[in-house]
Amino acid sequence: MNVKILRNAEELGQEAASLAANLLKGTIAQKGRARLVLSTGASQFETLQALVHTDVDWSKVEMFHLDEYVNLSESHPASFRKYLKERFVDSVPLQMAHFVNGEGNIDEHIAVLTREIRKEPIDLALIGIGENAHIAFNDPPADFETEAAYIVVQLDEACKRQQVGEGWFASLEEVPKQAITMTVHQIMQCKTIISCVPHKVKARAIRHFFASEVTREIPATILKSHPDYTLFLDRQSASEAELFGKE
Repeated sequence: MNVKILRNAEELGQEAASLAANLLKGTIAQKGRARLVLSTGASQFETLQALVHTDVDWSKVEMFHLDEYVNLSESHPASFRKYLKERFVDSVPLQMAHFVNGEGNIDEHIAVLTREIRKEPIDLALIGIGENAHIAFNDPPADFETEAAYIVVQLDEACKRQQVGEGWFASLEEVPKQAITMTVHQIMQCKTIISCVPHKVKARAIRHFFASEVTREIPATILKSHPDYTLFLDRQSASEAELFGKE
């Protein structure tokens, strides 16, 4: 595991995007194409903003995304399909983009996504860490056992509070009870994983991440066991973990 601590979210986004772009370019040079997983949320703003301005040949990149609420319209401000299209997909000429769709026949959507994501390995995944230490919508206690690619999960209260706190919903009652998420198993199959985790609201989760052994009660801890994992923090998110001077 590599840990990088930057001064603020803007510097974090630039450094993480630079690393991601170099990895994608290297993969394209080697294989002719690359497969990428992207996460969403307020913590990813700066990284995605920087990433769209890199010189990656996006026409050779196939993108998958992590999760989406069940029965939430794409027109809703909190939709992750809407988020990714506005902040990334509409800005780069991707070879292909695969979205998680929580409307309509969910079983069918999951089957299609599973078939597509398992055609070839994923080269790079940008995986955020939630305030409750979830990865994707794998809230604690996360399922570390299933080998499915995507599953439907119940969102816990801490996760719902984060969504309200970030301004996606006006109240807890408006947050959907369920979501479709890429599983922990599928995330861990990615060749390289980068986590971008800025802001003070993530400091507690990061403290637990470093202080705990791998446990489903702190889902992000499993990332520490990945063979090629880089965690980007800023000084606020790292402030409770006693990491300064170790980056």
